[in-house]
Amino acid sequence: MTATDTHRTIDAVWRIESARLIAGLTRIVRDVGLAEELAQDALVAALEQWPTSGVPNNPGAWLMATAKHRAIDHFRRRARLERKHAELGRELEVQQDSGGPDLDAAIDEDIGDDLLRLVFIACHPVLTTDARVALTLRLLGGLTTDEIARAFLASEPTIAQRIVRAKRTLADAHVPFEVPRGPELAERLSSVLEVIYLVFNEGYSATAGDDWLRPALCDDALRLGRILAELVPNESEVHGLVALMEIQASRTRARTGPSGEPILLLDQDRGRWDHVLVRRGLAALERAENLGEALGPYTLQAAIAACHARARTAAETDWARIARLYASLAQLTPSPVVELNRAVALSMAFGPAAGLELVDTLTSEPSLKDYHLLPAVRGDLLRKLGRFDEARAEFHRAATLTRNSRERTLLLERAKESTSAQVRWPR
Repeated sequence: MTATDTHRTIDAVWRIESARLIAGLTRIVRDVGLAEELAQDALVAALEQWPTSGVPNNPGAWLMATAKHRAIDHFRRRARLERKHAELGRELEVQQDSGGPDLDAAIDEDIGDDLLRLVFIACHPVLTTDARVALTLRLLGGLTTDEIARAFLASEPTIAQRIVRAKRTLADAHVPFEVPRGPELAERLSSVLEVIYLVFNEGYSATAGDDWLRPALCDDALRLGRILAELVPNESEVHGLVALMEIQASRTRARTGPSGEPILLLDQDRGRWDHVLVRRGLAALERAENLGEALGPYTLQAAIAACHARARTAAETDWARIARLYASLAQLTPSPVVELNRAVALSMAFGPAAGLELVDTLTSEPSLKDYHLLPAVRGDLLRKLGRFDEARAEFHRAATLTRNSRERTLLLERAKESTSAQVRWPR
């Protein structure tokens, strides 16, 4: 294996293991900022050693063991300053010297609970909502600040500062590593759902890199959502979010071609959808609706996804219902992105001119200035209306805005198709 191959493997391992590693370390050191630093130290050690020694059979356990050694060194240095740290350091030394627990068990022990506790730490009320989401995306999703910034439609320095301040605030407040109970649980649930939703979205449509999908993130989000559904079974929005993720995840195999190229929803082979996940999603949606509460934003989005899941072919999709559901969602949670999606539904239900009319009202929206899907949608509607020069320009602009190479290729192909269509268009 070449050094380049090893670095790629390390990156893949980090994406898979980082959340569990940080969660397990937080349980040990009781400081989420320190846990992330120790995890990063272990990553650096892997980058230094694995190209020569080779990737270990259990890379997650190797990272955990290395991070624990770093923790012992840290507590030794801090022993004179903080008695608690000294006690923890001695305890870890005793465990290590006596053989300690099995390393495989160390990485897997109570991992679901650890991840859930980590989410609730990152979503603690001492933090602003934006900080809660950004920090959890960083810790649970292993995302870079650039990827988080794009998810937020915000600048990278803003997100970086937000994460640093959040970790400092948690440390100063001595936030316990535990799942909240009683009324506090209900108060913090909405921010947790928002976090899980954004983690899933990053896995479902990666903002940057060479891959259209990052299934590991989807799996992490689904796992957390299912844990929450068991923890708070009478909260309809939890089941609504789980339903949305199950149905969306069911399309994974059909969303890419043989070479990893994106395949959009209307072009997908629905026979390749995972119908077990579809059934689970529809069951979760029914559970949410049967609780009798007013439909929340996640349940509404799940209902939209269900319209696609129930249609045997793309042509059978009930776009008029989808447009109505997006209208309800826009009233509940006004957002330019929701309006952009509603425009797509309107175009499918009532023609491209109806969709373009709404899209054109969004072109001056500041938060969508660098959002590549705005020109992508506008280009598609213009192409359907025979305005090929404008469509081509919009697809090219969208291609310059996306940071995902697969998506960029798709958009450039759309631009090329617009040129070809212009030649064939009857004059």
